[in-house]
Order: sequence, then structure tokens, then C-alpha cells
Amino acid sequence: MGFSLFITTKAKKNYEQKCRDKDEAEQAVNRTANLVNPKQQEKLFVKLATSKTAVEDSDKAYMLHVNMLDKIREEWQSEHIKACEVFEAQECERINVFRNALWLHVNQLSQQCVTSDDMYEQVRKSLEMCSIEKDIEFFVNQRKTGQTPPAPIKYENFYCPQKNAASPGKASGPNLARRGPLPIPKSLPDDPDYSLIGNYSLLYQ
Repeated sequence: MGFSLFITTKAKKNYEQKCRDKDEAEQAVNRTANLVNPKQQEKLFVKLATSKTAVEDSDKAYMLHVNMLDKIREEWQSEHIKACEVFEAQECERINVFRNALWLHVNQLSQQCVTSDDMYEQVRKSLEMCSIEKDIEFFVNQRKTGQTPPAPIKYENFYCPQKNAASPGKASGPNLARRGPLPIPKSLPDDPDYSLIGNYSLLYQ
């Protein structure tokens, strides 16, 4: 299209120049109508006729190039519209696919949040069933080695067996003092309170 435009512009300039030449030839004939001899006047008429023919030829060439350029412009415009329609369809499809994919991804994330929250709630319910006292008691019962502590080791004199008796003032039997109450755990200011429900242990079994 660029080359056709160049040719058309060149034909236009040539047409305009031929028109100016014809006008100058007509003005020369009118100015010298009574001032020149018949032979010179004949030359002016021949020049005028030649310029008119040149104008007609350049006009036809100019119109031909204009028509060709307009035809090329219409074809280009038609192809341009088709290309824009294709690009528009592709862009609509791209946006639709991207929107649907993003929508699905967000829904999956939302569902995962719901699932995670349900699992967290199960953990919270399990923690509500935690009893510190029963967990300690369970550990003691599972790992204890007996009810009686080891007996004290007595001194035995090799030469005086009769002195092997227990020293006065010392108890001969084991000390079976009862275990004191469990210590109260220290809670930080931000620690939440929870109900204590028995029959549940956090200890590894």
C-alpha cells in the first residue's frame, strides 16, 4: 500500500504540473493574440493543444492510480477488520480461561481453609478433653516399678557380726511417705482456659 500511495502522489503532482502548463499556454495565447505574427501564434496554439493533451493523459493516469489505491485501501481495511475480530476472539478466550482458572484456584484455596479449620476444631476439641492430673497419673501407673522403695544397705562388720544390727535411732523399714499433691501449672496471661474431661491422655503410648 505504501508503494501505491507513492505512485499516486507522484501522478497527482504530474497532473497538477500539466494543468499549470496548460494554464500558462492559454494565458500566453491570450496575451499575444494581437502582438505576434501568425507563425508565432500558430506555435502558441500547438503548445496549448499539446498541453491540453498532456493534461487529459495525466488526469486519466491520476484517476487510475487513485482508483487502484482506493481498491487496495478497501482490501487492507477488510483484512484489518478480520484481523481485529480474530484478535478480539483470542483475547476473549484468554480472559475467559484465565478467569475460570483463577476462580477454580481460589475455590480450592477456600475449600482448603474450610478443611483446615475443621481439623483445627478437632484438635481444639481434643485439647478440651485433656486432664493434666489424669495424664500424670496415667504415666505413673504405666511406668512405675513397684510400691516399695529399695531397702537401705546395712553395714556389716567382718569381725563382729553381732554389731551388724541397725544403728540406734534409724528406722529399719522403708519410708513409705505418700506422694504430695500435683503442682499447679503456671498459666501465662494469654493462655486460654479449657475444660478438663477425663479418660483422655496426651502421653505417647
